[in-house]
Amino acid sequence: MSDPAQLWGGRFTERPHETFAEFNDSFRFDRRLFTADVRSSMAHANGLANAGVITRAEADAMIGGLSQMLIDAENDHEYFGSGSEDVHSFIESKLVGAIGDTGRKLQTGRSRNDQVATAFRLWLRGEIDMIGSLIRELQAAILDTAIGYADAVMPGYTHLQRAQPILFAHWCLAYYEMLGRDRERLADCRRRVNVMPLGSGALAGTGYDIDRGSVAAELGFETISANSLDGVSDRDFAVEFASGCSLLMVHLSRLAEDLILYCSQEFGFITLGDSVSSGSSLMPQKKNPDALELLRGKAGRVIGHNVALLTTIKGLPLAYNKDLQEDKEAIFDCADTAAISLKAAAIVIENLVVNVDAAREAATGGYLNATEFADYLVRRGVPFRTAHEAVGRAVLYALEAKRELGDLSLEELRQFSDKVDEDVYGALTLEATLASKSAVGGTAPVRVAEALAAARAELAGKGEK
Repeated sequence: MSDPAQLWGGRFTERPHETFAEFNDSFRFDRRLFTADVRSSMAHANGLANAGVITRAEADAMIGGLSQMLIDAENDHEYFGSGSEDVHSFIESKLVGAIGDTGRKLQTGRSRNDQVATAFRLWLRGEIDMIGSLIRELQAAILDTAIGYADAVMPGYTHLQRAQPILFAHWCLAYYEMLGRDRERLADCRRRVNVMPLGSGALAGTGYDIDRGSVAAELGFETISANSLDGVSDRDFAVEFASGCSLLMVHLSRLAEDLILYCSQEFGFITLGDSVSSGSSLMPQKKNPDALELLRGKAGRVIGHNVALLTTIKGLPLAYNKDLQEDKEAIFDCADTAAISLKAAAIVIENLVVNVDAAREAATGGYLNATEFADYLVRRGVPFRTAHEAVGRAVLYALEAKRELGDLSLEELRQFSDKVDEDVYGALTLEATLASKSAVGGTAPVRVAEALAAARAELAGKGEK
């Protein structure tokens, strides 16, 4: 009564109910693991042959059949039109159809449990590498834009209130740093992904003398799992990947939010390219930042997958449980969403124009040099708290007079502190305010230039990150 496309069925006398079969089957999504599973199957065949479990001729027949499957899948768009339970039973069914009963020996010494976990890790390893490359491309786009507007000035904000002037390039480099940490996190996650569970069997290990280290080396794994129970049931690596993607998407969402604000008429600091904007079906004048809004919205999608995975595994007993089938769609979508979001963000950055005059004007007014005035007094021996109080009163006076601090007369400024002298006006200029923030990591032009050079060297593979 068993289906030849199934990997089980001998002890059953009835076929699965059609509703259960639909509920149970995962082929519609896990066929993405096809190449990874075929590769791991080739390595397993070599492991079986090297252990003397099968002959070299049998292993070669298996590897030949599996290699042909990769070619056929690449060239035949209808290749996966099958009703298999999952990609693993699909591969075995195809292999048996191609080389006969020898193909039935491939599952010797392994279970779907360690087979799935191995293919999943192989696939995810490649996705992490791809996403890492896309992060670098976005960092490069941000860096190019920063260098292109190296002299542009804009307000920096706290509480979404104008706070102090900064260079636009300094703002760019903040996101460059966030993305660098995202790339480092995923690279670190890759180390824990790159552990081979094959050889763990269903849960207790394999009874065949297969050299797991040799199989792992063939597949490019750094090491093998140390415990068979953990090997088949561990999904920490998947949660860690989802978490890394969540943080990445949070950073992209923050970038999107900033740009959405800056391209609004209320701010007017940037203009988005038409190629990443859309119009209104009703209002002819509208130019909407849809690409950025989608970036912001898709962050919630990935965060949701992370929470879903944690919730799924939080109460699972050792070892494997079918609940773990739910990891694939979540991780597949995390990877897909992160990848397309990084591509979209890079296109947005490459197609924006900074409205230099508008941004500079916003950085000039609104008492953004108040902190510099306080620092000026501190340099003349006034305790900072006293200076802060004095400048606060000066700002209140200027607000009532509807003038900027630099527009007040020396006599007016001296009523708040007798330490004020003629050189205060030089200290309150936009250029002086920027230049004074010269500690490492500050927005002073000299420091930003150094940071841009360091970032360029790092992307070129010459830096420390």
